Amino acid sequence: MVLWLIIIFLLVLLLPLRIKVVENNIELFIFIMGTITAITSGSWSRELFLKAASNPIGITIAVLLASLLLKWFHRSIDRFINRLLLALSFRWCIALTVITMGLVSSIITAIISSLLLVAIVTSMRLDTKSTVRYVVLSCFSIGLGASLTPVGEPVATIAINKLGEDFFYLFNLLGPIIIPLIILLGVLAAILVKKPKHLHEFREAQINNETYEEVFYRGIKIYLFVMGLTLLGSGFKTVIDLYIIHLNTPLLYWINTVSAVLDNATLAAAEMSPQMGEQKVRAVLLGLLISGGMLIPGNIPNIIAANKLGISSKEWAYFGVPVGLVIMMIIYAFLL
Repeated sequence: MVLWLIIIFLLVLLLPLRIKVVENNIELFIFIMGTITAITSGSWSRELFLKAASNPIGITIAVLLASLLLKWFHRSIDRFINRLLLALSFRWCIALTVITMGLVSSIITAIISSLLLVAIVTSMRLDTKSTVRYVVLSCFSIGLGASLTPVGEPVATIAINKLGEDFFYLFNLLGPIIIPLIILLGVLAAILVKKPKHLHEFREAQINNETYEEVFYRGIKIYLFVMGLTLLGSGFKTVIDLYIIHLNTPLLYWINTVSAVLDNATLAAAEMSPQMGEQKVRAVLLGLLISGGMLIPGNIPNIIAANKLGISSKEWAYFGVPVGLVIMMIIYAFLL
């Protein structure tokens, strides 16, 4: 079984980067692979199916509503972003939006922050390369910032519940590391994102000229994606319980790079324990959160932004993996 799960993991990791038809249908691919994993690992059950079917409902509804609001009110959002660009220099605007979205995501949730990111990107008319860089860095920022309170994302909620700690525990534990990282990501975005020389209408047209049928079709794809991730994570839970959670802190930190592909909420639920010291809790969570930005399946904001903006798995990985690995090495050097 372990060998089969390793093969599945490699397929999920590599096929979207190598085969175009898989890349173009990654939501259905993740759903199919998650189903296969749950069945072959013996974790398939009626309870798992109901859990996997109900988990994506809230996310899907939020995405559908926000997509409709974006379609209806994009001109107002567009005018606001243009005023912001006139009031500030382009680089200041880029840095401040990345930092602000990261910080407020712990209050307004990672989902709403990622949808706000989509609205901002479509108003800025960036070229393709700059769009990918801006979105990836912003999603790193959102994923990290959302972990500071249980409101922000499921990983934080699960960690607080498993550890039996109070609302501000993660802010006190991770804030001194995550807040400087968010600022660093904003500065990096200001340096790497290129100011457009002319308007690039293709990104805007892709979002705002879509039909209602296309909006709902995208919602179905995101539903299948999140359901597939839940099934995938549950399928790997046995291996995690047997071989991973007992590893020492540095090794566990690097092993958690698998959350670039697997559902990091499932990993957090499996690995968190009240018996763990603060150093190990910090290492586990940072490993999950940072690597969650490397690939599209790693985090909900990645899935939403990439889906709505048409960013491919290869485009994301080409920039996201090096950035994530550099951040992980920096944190490893200073923390562990």
